[in-house]
Amino acid sequence: MVSNEVVIRISQDIERKLANLISVAGEYSSKIYIRTEDKKINAKSLMGMMNLVSCTGDTITVMAEGPDEEEALKAVVDYINK
Repeated sequence: MVSNEVVIRISQDIERKLANLISVAGEYSSKIYIRTEDKKINAKSLMGMMNLVSCTGDTITVMAEGPDEEEALKAVVDYINK
C-alpha cells in the first residue's frame, strides 16, 4: 500500500470535479481510498466522494493498494493538485 498527504484545492464546480476524480480512479484496478480525519472513502464511489464536498481546504491522505498502486496514487494526487 502506498499513500500521500495532499490538501484538497478543488473550489469551483466541486461536484463535477469530484465526478471526474471518480473517473480518474476508475482507470486503475487498485483499490483507492481517501482518508479524512474521521472517514475512509472509496475514491471510486460517487456517494462516498460526495462526502468530500465539505472537505475543501482540508488535508487528506490518498491511499492505493493493488497491482498499479503507484500509478493510481500519482494520477489521483495529480488530479487533486490541479
